[in-house]
Amino acid sequence: MSADPTTAAGTTPAELPAALAAALEALRAGRPVLVADADDRENEGDVVLAAELATPEWIGWTVRHTSGMLCAPMPFERAAALDLPPMVACNEDSLRTDYTVSVDAASGVGTGISAADRARTLTVLADPAARPGDLVRPGHVFPLRARPGGVLERPGHTEASVELCRLAGLQPVAVIAEVVNDDGSMARRAELLELGRRFSLPFVTIEELAGYLAAGHGSTDATGAGASTAHGGGTR
Repeated sequence: MSADPTTAAGTTPAELPAALAAALEALRAGRPVLVADADDRENEGDVVLAAELATPEWIGWTVRHTSGMLCAPMPFERAAALDLPPMVACNEDSLRTDYTVSVDAASGVGTGISAADRARTLTVLADPAARPGDLVRPGHVFPLRARPGGVLERPGHTEASVELCRLAGLQPVAVIAEVVNDDGSMARRAELLELGRRFSLPFVTIEELAGYLAAGHGSTDATGAGASTAHGGGTR
């Protein structure tokens, strides 16, 4: 069950910047949000959805407009509860993206790759009652572990998506996928804004989210358990 939005976020709508308020409203409605990181980082944008509200329709849309690789950011504690260890013993990713083993739902799916199958897997990942046996490994969805300090520790899409779900009062498990252009190149700011206009989707930057949290609004760690503080660290 989702937490109450105001209680979970510790905020009121009046405190929210317009772009962030629109993003949270979309997530609560099960709709995608476009989230961009800094130009001097990946300079990329991700589709972000709340995993607990994933539907075949929006997962299919996401696959069509992105690389098609669906990741599921979540807190460390959630990954541990589902027995999702790191994908590799030595992480050589340049931005230290914290992949776990990939998964499919153990029931209610076919091969695991269809939009309906992946939506099912994502809702299992977000279900607080789910247990390790509710998943099979490997699979077609790639969980990611978010840093405990959230975007104030690591300003990546992994942490941003978990923060957004938490602020929306939803389970802190998200769906992210990198937006690509028709020619397969990565979408930049202008293309992301155009995609948002075409489909009436909100656009927000990780910088805006981090600024809001750094000011002490709804600032908790990525587990939703306590106050978040800024740390040095890598980014994805």
